[in-house]
Amino acid sequence: MNKPIAICFGEILYDVFPNQERIGGAPLNVAYRLSGLGIETEMISKVGGDEKGEKLISYLKSKNIKTDNIAKDAEHATGVVSVTLSESGSASYEISYPAAWDKIQLTEEMKEAVKEADLMIFGSLVCRDEVSRKTLLELLPYAKFRVFDVNLRPPHYEKEILIQLMQKADFIKFNDDELFEIAEMLDSPFNSLEQNIRFLAEKTSTKVICVTKGRHGAVLLKDGELYYNSGFKIDVKDTVGAGDSFLASLLAKLLQGEEPQQALDFACAVGALVAGREGANPELLEKEINGFIRPI
Repeated sequence: MNKPIAICFGEILYDVFPNQERIGGAPLNVAYRLSGLGIETEMISKVGGDEKGEKLISYLKSKNIKTDNIAKDAEHATGVVSVTLSESGSASYEISYPAAWDKIQLTEEMKEAVKEADLMIFGSLVCRDEVSRKTLLELLPYAKFRVFDVNLRPPHYEKEILIQLMQKADFIKFNDDELFEIAEMLDSPFNSLEQNIRFLAEKTSTKVICVTKGRHGAVLLKDGELYYNSGFKIDVKDTVGAGDSFLASLLAKLLQGEEPQQALDFACAVGALVAGREGANPELLEKEINGFIRPI
């Protein structure tokens, strides 16, 4: 049986903390975790023709992530994001513009890669620039299954584009704040999380919606059924990348045939373990994750 194949489209960059720099970007974080969980993974993006770009490509290759469709840009630098952490470990971001990943230009090779993949994952941030947005919209019709990771980063999003992306998605992932913000944009009359999940599923004709709730776990709507995980206790170091690892873990387990409840439990455990360590991409072994879910 062939491994499932995933394509991650969008930003790859450096998260710059007060005391260090770390490789990141939501699509890259998702790709890293997918690859670690046995999914054949490829990135579509762009880096600058600089040292940071070379390091990013080397890093991805070292994690068995295909980089054939990562272009180099002579005009724009590799992306950087200034990250500030609150006392509770929650992150806020200042994202440089324009960066190389804002200028991803379509190629025939990208189309072929998307056609061969089992799913394509993309976010809203990459759509802040018309060049990358146009490429994404041209690639989406070739995807077998489209996963939209909403990932709102003010001021880098617009209502009309979010609606367009949601309508093209087969699976949408929000955090709870994003869910309520977008439901309000669409004039939802509802106040509860569950009602707004179903409201957005109907509005966008999306069959699968997942909403993360920080330390309180997540809710998954799939095939009309709601699945819940109420979270795992963890001492939070920082939340950078926790949602990305959650999404990757959920998708990996669903691709591998796990039942939705078991997939959701696994994903919530991974998200918690990532939040309990520094950086977006700590190494986690499946044995460790399963032991965290069900200690012996």
